[in-house]
Amino acid sequence: MKTSPPATGLQGPVRRFVFVTLYELIAIAVSSLLFMAIGLEAGASGVMAVVASAVAIAWNVTFNHLFERWEARQATKGRSVLRRVVHAIGFEGGLALVLIPLMAWWFDVGLWQATLMEAGLLLFFLVYTYAFNWAFDHIFGLPASAQPA
Repeated sequence: MKTSPPATGLQGPVRRFVFVTLYELIAIAVSSLLFMAIGLEAGASGVMAVVASAVAIAWNVTFNHLFERWEARQATKGRSVLRRVVHAIGFEGGLALVLIPLMAWWFDVGLWQATLMEAGLLLFFLVYTYAFNWAFDHIFGLPASAQPA
Protein backbone atom coordinates (compact mmCIF):
# COMPACT_ATOMS: atom_id res chain seq x y z
CA MET A 1 0.00 0.00 0.00
CA LYS A 2 1.44 3.33 -1.07
CA THR A 3 1.47 5.98 1.69
CA SER A 4 3.56 8.72 0.10
CA PRO A 5 2.98 10.80 -3.04
CA PRO A 6 5.62 10.88 -5.79
CA ALA A 7 8.23 13.63 -6.15
CA THR A 8 7.47 16.56 -8.43
CA GLY A 9 9.48 19.36 -10.00
CA LEU A 10 9.19 21.39 -6.78
CA GLN A 11 12.55 20.52 -5.20
CA GLY A 12 15.55 22.09 -3.47
CA PRO A 13 15.62 25.76 -2.50
CA VAL A 14 12.39 26.60 -4.37
CA ARG A 15 10.54 23.89 -2.45
CA ARG A 16 11.94 25.16 0.86
CA PHE A 17 11.02 28.78 0.03
CA VAL A 18 7.42 27.90 -0.88
CA PHE A 19 7.12 25.64 2.16
CA VAL A 20 8.43 28.21 4.65
CA THR A 21 6.44 31.09 3.15
CA LEU A 22 3.11 29.27 3.25
CA TYR A 23 3.75 27.74 6.66
CA GLU A 24 4.75 31.04 8.30
CA LEU A 25 1.98 33.19 6.78
CA ILE A 26 -0.58 30.82 8.26
CA ALA A 27 1.39 30.63 11.54
CA ILE A 28 1.50 34.45 11.94
CA ALA A 29 -2.26 34.75 11.52
CA VAL A 30 -3.03 31.89 13.91
CA SER A 31 -0.43 32.91 16.52
CA SER A 32 -1.73 36.48 16.64
CA LEU A 33 -5.26 35.20 17.16
CA LEU A 34 -4.16 32.73 19.84
CA PHE A 35 -2.26 35.43 21.77
CA MET A 36 -5.28 37.72 21.59
CA ALA A 37 -7.59 34.86 22.64
CA ILE A 38 -5.71 34.56 25.94
CA GLY A 39 -6.12 38.28 26.58
CA LEU A 40 -2.90 39.76 25.28
CA GLU A 41 -2.93 43.12 23.51
CA ALA A 42 -3.47 42.96 19.74
CA GLY A 43 -0.40 45.07 18.84
CA ALA A 44 1.95 43.15 21.11
CA SER A 45 0.46 39.87 19.89
CA GLY A 46 1.00 40.77 16.25
CA VAL A 47 4.59 41.88 16.79
CA MET A 48 5.39 38.75 18.80
CA ALA A 49 3.84 36.59 16.08
CA VAL A 50 6.00 38.25 13.40
CA VAL A 51 9.18 38.00 15.50
CA ALA A 52 8.41 34.39 16.38
CA SER A 53 7.86 33.75 12.68
CA ALA A 54 11.26 35.23 11.80
CA VAL A 55 12.91 33.00 14.41
CA ALA A 56 10.87 30.06 13.13
CA ILE A 57 11.93 30.72 9.53
CA ALA A 58 15.60 30.61 10.46
CA TRP A 59 15.02 27.44 12.49
CA ASN A 60 12.81 25.93 9.78
CA VAL A 61 15.44 26.33 7.07
CA THR A 62 18.18 24.96 9.34
CA PHE A 63 16.16 22.10 10.82
CA ASN A 64 14.65 20.94 7.51
CA HIS A 65 18.04 21.03 5.79
CA LEU A 66 19.51 18.85 8.54
CA PHE A 67 16.44 16.60 8.62
CA GLU A 68 16.53 16.03 4.85
CA ARG A 69 20.29 15.26 4.98
CA TRP A 70 19.57 12.67 7.68
CA GLU A 71 16.54 11.38 5.78
CA ALA A 72 18.52 10.90 2.56
CA ARG A 73 20.86 8.49 4.39
CA GLN A 74 18.04 6.29 5.71
CA ALA A 75 17.47 2.87 4.15
CA THR A 76 13.70 3.22 4.40
CA LYS A 77 12.38 5.95 2.13
CA GLY A 78 9.10 7.82 2.31
CA ARG A 79 7.53 9.64 5.23
CA SER A 80 5.80 7.33 7.64
CA VAL A 81 3.62 8.55 10.49
CA LEU A 82 6.52 7.96 12.90
CA ARG A 83 8.96 9.96 10.76
CA ARG A 84 6.46 12.83 10.51
CA VAL A 85 5.89 12.78 14.29
CA VAL A 86 9.66 12.84 14.94
CA HIS A 87 10.00 15.74 12.48
CA ALA A 88 7.23 17.75 14.17
CA ILE A 89 8.55 17.13 17.70
CA GLY A 90 12.13 17.99 16.72
CA PHE A 91 11.12 21.18 14.98
CA GLU A 92 8.75 22.42 17.68
CA GLY A 93 11.03 21.41 20.57
CA GLY A 94 13.96 23.37 19.17
CA LEU A 95 11.78 26.37 18.51
CA ALA A 96 10.36 26.34 22.05
CA LEU A 97 13.86 26.61 23.52
CA VAL A 98 14.19 30.02 21.86
CA LEU A 99 10.62 31.29 22.05
CA ILE A 100 9.91 30.74 25.75
CA PRO A 101 12.50 33.25 27.01
CA LEU A 102 11.61 35.62 24.17
CA MET A 103 7.89 35.57 25.06
CA ALA A 104 8.67 36.00 28.76
CA TRP A 105 10.67 39.12 27.97
CA TRP A 106 8.26 40.54 25.35
CA PHE A 107 5.06 40.07 27.34
CA ASP A 108 6.82 40.85 30.66
CA VAL A 109 5.78 37.59 32.27
CA GLY A 110 7.70 34.91 34.15
CA LEU A 111 9.29 31.93 32.47
CA TRP A 112 6.60 29.66 33.91
CA GLN A 113 3.79 31.76 32.39
CA ALA A 114 5.68 31.93 29.08
CA THR A 115 6.13 28.15 29.23
CA LEU A 116 2.38 27.70 29.70
CA MET A 117 1.72 30.06 26.77
CA GLU A 118 4.22 28.14 24.66
CA ALA A 119 2.66 24.84 25.76
CA GLY A 120 -0.70 26.01 24.40
CA LEU A 121 0.90 27.10 21.15
CA LEU A 122 2.94 23.91 21.04
CA LEU A 123 -0.15 21.74 21.20
CA PHE A 124 -1.63 23.61 18.29
CA PHE A 125 1.61 23.73 16.30
CA LEU A 126 2.43 20.05 16.76
CA VAL A 127 -0.83 19.20 15.03
CA TYR A 128 -0.45 22.08 12.54
CA THR A 129 3.13 21.09 11.63
CA TYR A 130 2.15 17.48 11.03
CA ALA A 131 -0.96 18.42 9.03
CA PHE A 132 0.82 21.13 7.02
CA ASN A 133 3.70 18.79 6.09
CA TRP A 134 1.27 16.05 5.07
CA ALA A 135 -0.83 18.45 2.98
CA PHE A 136 2.23 20.10 1.42
CA ASP A 137 3.71 16.73 0.43
CA HIS A 138 0.39 15.62 -1.04
CA ILE A 139 -0.05 18.83 -3.02
CA PHE A 140 3.58 19.31 -4.14
CA GLY A 141 4.95 15.76 -3.87
CA LEU A 142 7.75 14.43 -1.70
CA PRO A 143 11.23 15.96 -1.71
CA ALA A 144 13.96 13.99 -3.46
CA SER A 145 15.38 12.98 -0.04
CA ALA A 146 12.26 10.89 0.67
CA GLN A 147 12.22 9.11 -2.70
CA PRO A 148 13.40 5.53 -3.30
CA ALA A 149 16.80 5.29 -4.99
